[in-house]
Amino acid sequence: MAEFLFEIGLEEVPARMLASAEAELARRTMDLLGRERLLDGDVSFESFSTPRRLAVLVRGVRPQQPDVTEEIVGPSTKIAYKDGVPTAAAEAFAKKAGVSLDALKTVTNAKGEYLGADVHRAGRSASDVIVELLPKEIASIYWAKTMYWRAGKPERFVRPLQWLLALLDDKIVPVTWAGKTAGNTTRGHRVLHGAEPVVIEHPGQYRERLEAAKVLPHVEDRRYKIRKALDHVMRTVPETRWREDHALVDAVTHLTEWPTVLIGKFEEEYLALPEEVLVTVMRDHQKYFAVEDKSGKLAPYFLTVLNTQADEAGEHIIRHGNERVLRARFNDARFFWDYDQKITLADRVEKLRNVTFQKDLGSYFDKTERVRALAASLEAIAADRKIPVDTKALDEAALLAKTDLTSELVKEFTELQGIVGGLYARAQGHSEIAAIAIYDQYKPTSMVDDLPRSTEGILLSIADKADTIGGMFALGLEPTGSKDPFALRRAANGIVRMLGEAKLPITLSEIATLATTDPETCSKVKGFFAERVEFYLREAKGQAYDVVKAVLAAGAEDVSDTLARAEAVTAARGSEDFLAIAASFKRMANILSQARAKGDSAPFAAGKEFLTEPTERKLAEEAGRLAAWVDGLRRKQEYEQALEAIATLRPHVDAFFDSVMVMAEDEKIRRARLGLLQRVLADFSKIADFSEIVTAA
Repeated sequence: MAEFLFEIGLEEVPARMLASAEAELARRTMDLLGRERLLDGDVSFESFSTPRRLAVLVRGVRPQQPDVTEEIVGPSTKIAYKDGVPTAAAEAFAKKAGVSLDALKTVTNAKGEYLGADVHRAGRSASDVIVELLPKEIASIYWAKTMYWRAGKPERFVRPLQWLLALLDDKIVPVTWAGKTAGNTTRGHRVLHGAEPVVIEHPGQYRERLEAAKVLPHVEDRRYKIRKALDHVMRTVPETRWREDHALVDAVTHLTEWPTVLIGKFEEEYLALPEEVLVTVMRDHQKYFAVEDKSGKLAPYFLTVLNTQADEAGEHIIRHGNERVLRARFNDARFFWDYDQKITLADRVEKLRNVTFQKDLGSYFDKTERVRALAASLEAIAADRKIPVDTKALDEAALLAKTDLTSELVKEFTELQGIVGGLYARAQGHSEIAAIAIYDQYKPTSMVDDLPRSTEGILLSIADKADTIGGMFALGLEPTGSKDPFALRRAANGIVRMLGEAKLPITLSEIATLATTDPETCSKVKGFFAERVEFYLREAKGQAYDVVKAVLAAGAEDVSDTLARAEAVTAARGSEDFLAIAASFKRMANILSQARAKGDSAPFAAGKEFLTEPTERKLAEEAGRLAAWVDGLRRKQEYEQALEAIATLRPHVDAFFDSVMVMAEDEKIRRARLGLLQRVLADFSKIADFSEIVTAA
């Protein structure tokens, strides 16, 4: 088997786009080779990416497709022959198949008789197949943004194409796309290696030759080197460590080809600024890592990852330049901080009239008023359910939540919206509860982000997100397919997470009703929330598909309760008795469905006097006794105990099905038995619809 190496050389690609593009190129290449019968034996692949390249190396590639014989089907025999003589349709089919008329055969399928032919196709060389089909795969790679770079040419790509490399073992595969034809050369580091091409004579040399040219093509090699270098540099400053930041490590990994790390220092006077401001300036604007002491407090140092390698004199110049830039950014932040304090948050409320939220939904002042009302309604529901909330602090937070959008600091550092508002509220003497709620108002921003730290913060966040969802749905701007320009799915995911994990007894229907003004929009929002609950249970909590389907069938209004039921069902499904009773419930549901299909209509309300068999009377008796007990456990949310109790019904259900014919000829007996099954399902399906649980039987 051969090795196939393919590389696309580009001008620098945005770091955020590289990981998905690398994975897609590898997937498309493997799919192509597999689809064309060019993979065999011990197949494996590696993918690579740097800011200037995407590459994939596949092992286990056939040099040539195997020959195949396949049956093709042509026109029906009614069309192919007239009075036993082949028609033009038959002749055309024979010509297409490359066989004589005598070689045609009759193929019978569900639609009738058709002409058929066995066609032998000789395998093509891997090189020919790749040259023909790989350009289509290159052109199909998804990029969030693309560009034209050749006047009058149709190709669009993320950045201009600079070179192509394609090798099948030691042979060049002349793939051509966008005016470039693949060869056996790539390029090293733009500065450290220069313009001299790097010759690759065999795919196995790829990493070695590029490393000699100061490029680490494998993402994980660069990540490892960066982390080790960060650790190494910090040994020069005792009692400190670099602040762990996975997202920033990812970013600088995709920004470099030959990473090195340099430490810099800034004046301690800047530590008087809030840590959030300093870290944002370093992280989001300069891609610097923050440094902290053993207690976790920020230290006056930073680490920068370079895409070069300098001598001592060069490092001094680079360090001085980075320190100068950071000092200027910190001075800007300090100026904005001091300037903003001249106007209180309370005085900024009126300024929100001049900040547009959405053209049809008004200004942020209008949104503030809606959110205040929504938050007050949520607080009333929470209070009614014995959840303590500081009403005054919540309203204060809702009133001031968006005022930092008028501040100079947020205009300069938009990543700090909400955070700056919370810091300003604290600095200006507002309630600490209100300050924390303002600070946390945008949380959670993902399925792994922290929740707001207080009940007031959670209610404010729900109110803000629900107002946005309700308003956008009212305008018909709900998400469609993969498009969600207003991040409504993320907002709904946040609401679901807060309700589920903070165990807040407010239902999704209540939120949807408060956030909308008409029944049709409200119904759409409820459906949207239901989709997000399913996503939350499956993707965030890892619940199995059938468990999710089962608990949602029993209701999903209370997210915390739905999560608890799902976790209980997952824990119980390891029990043999539980799986058996789930299979029995599925059987009951099927019998009832079939009965209705045959004309028996629900409800089946015949009296108990028609239950004459001992096993059916025993089932009715045990189910009635157990139902009250299970319902009591359910109301206390003791779901695991409730499921254990339901499983004890198994012997009575088994005995019933072993000895009773449900669909008896006597209508009164049949309806009585159907009524029993209906009652059992209704009484014991309030935790989950167990008929949805997948069982081996």
